Amino acid sequence: MIREIVRGAVAGAAGTTALNAMTYGDMAVRGRPTSSVPEQMVEKVAAGLGHPVRGGGWRRDARLTGLGALGGLAVGTGAGAAMSLARWAGVRMPVWLGGVVTGALVMATTDLSMARLKVSDPRTWSASDWLSDAVPHLVYGLVTYGIVVAADGARA
Repeated sequence: MIREIVRGAVAGAAGTTALNAMTYGDMAVRGRPTSSVPEQMVEKVAAGLGHPVRGGGWRRDARLTGLGALGGLAVGTGAGAAMSLARWAGVRMPVWLGGVVTGALVMATTDLSMARLKVSDPRTWSASDWLSDAVPHLVYGLVTYGIVVAADGARA
């Protein structure tokens, strides 16, 4: 089981890298600004746990940025590990379907968390906002699940 967790975490890290590449590529092509959602999520979760992010000014901003990025990596690697464990437990899907499911589950988890913490309301998003969220998550899912399947040595 440890092998499956590690395999999935590595796949999730690769998927997260692909998601980040898509996101930064979109920002570069369209001139879209960076999102402050990861920092806002960290701020709300930390405060809710009774441990607000310390510091002030640029140091606090840097901590929030770093913690937001680390949170994204944790979600990506954790979801990869979960998908690998699901496959190990017998949930077998073709790569295309497993990729879509993986990306959709991670996207739903993050979007619902944003809504629950009142950081963003997906109901108010434009079509462009949805595409900016959905396409990188789809790429994440395809890369992550594709690597899980390939590393498993089994046919999809």
